[in-house]
Amino acid sequence: MNSDAFSPAACPRLVIKIGSALLVDSAGAVRRQWLSGIVDDIAARRAAGQQIAVVSSGAIALGARRLKLPKGGRASLEDAQAAAATGQIALSHCWAELLGKEGLTAAQILVTLDDLEDRRRYLNAAATLDRLLTLGVVPIINENDSVATAEIRFGDNDRLAARIGQAAAARGVILLSDVDGLYTANPGRDPNARMIARVERIDARILAMADGGSASGMGSGGMTSKLAAARIAQRAGAHLAIVSGKVDRPLQAFAATGHGTVFAAEKGASARKAWLAGRLTARGVIRVDEGAARALGQGRSLLAAGATGIEGRFVRGDVVDIAGPDGAPFARGLAEYDAEEAARIVGRRSDALEEILGYAPRAALVHRDHMVLL
Repeated sequence: MNSDAFSPAACPRLVIKIGSALLVDSAGAVRRQWLSGIVDDIAARRAAGQQIAVVSSGAIALGARRLKLPKGGRASLEDAQAAAATGQIALSHCWAELLGKEGLTAAQILVTLDDLEDRRRYLNAAATLDRLLTLGVVPIINENDSVATAEIRFGDNDRLAARIGQAAAARGVILLSDVDGLYTANPGRDPNARMIARVERIDARILAMADGGSASGMGSGGMTSKLAAARIAQRAGAHLAIVSGKVDRPLQAFAATGHGTVFAAEKGASARKAWLAGRLTARGVIRVDEGAARALGQGRSLLAAGATGIEGRFVRGDVVDIAGPDGAPFARGLAEYDAEEAARIVGRRSDALEEILGYAPRAALVHRDHMVLL
């Protein structure tokens, strides 16, 4: 793939995310004609040898209509779970029917946050995706909202799509949305807002452009979630594009015009480090001083002497964030000690650790081989 431009057709594997507002109309019915156009695009790409996975929203909206639930099924957690359980089967049936007409086989994968945050379960999901894609199947993926709660859910399919892209080793992720890209300001409020065509790095200036609201009121993701998704994809070595889905054949249109915002992939980290960087949760926090923060930025391991405090309850092997003197996390890694042991050796030199712990200490609180900068 040309690193200077994102060509979806050049990705051996591509993940496409479709938001609720595109797939379901205001009455809670599937927009079948529009969806048929998406399926036509997918069929054309499959015929050309490209492997496609789809992250599809819409289950809650579809289920709410069938159950006649208020507020689109989002009045309560119980309503959302019931709507998801009812709507998911309708959503899967629709995808299977339309793909089947094009001679394609659909598969359904439902995941929760824990399925991609736990390393072993993540690897299992990655293996399943890989096998389905190599068999020519089109996986249709969604969050399992029928069992997910606030503590164990992505909350939006933008970040889920980026994590699926990472698990599938995709080189590109396309977020089809009711907006056509990232703007310098909210275009609905500021007539001088202009679209940013390409973003190399998501910094404070880019984050300031985000608007957390969903234009349709139907979905759960706004620009903030899309930027979080872009960061996950970039770290995993994949391009991510925010593209308008409010046209017929939006994939074809993007391939022809390139209209949208592309977040350029970074040089891919190792698979383990990319997984660490893409995680949305951590078991605890290790606070460090300025000297340790500088050392970690230079690729060093985190030693006990550079730590200033421990937060949370974690055991060896759990994922922890590493925060600087300002309290902001800047790195993430696998803890080499339980939280209780780590708290006992905070700020202590390596030659004092054996006496404190009663056994030969490990080389670091977090080893550089199991750490990634955020």
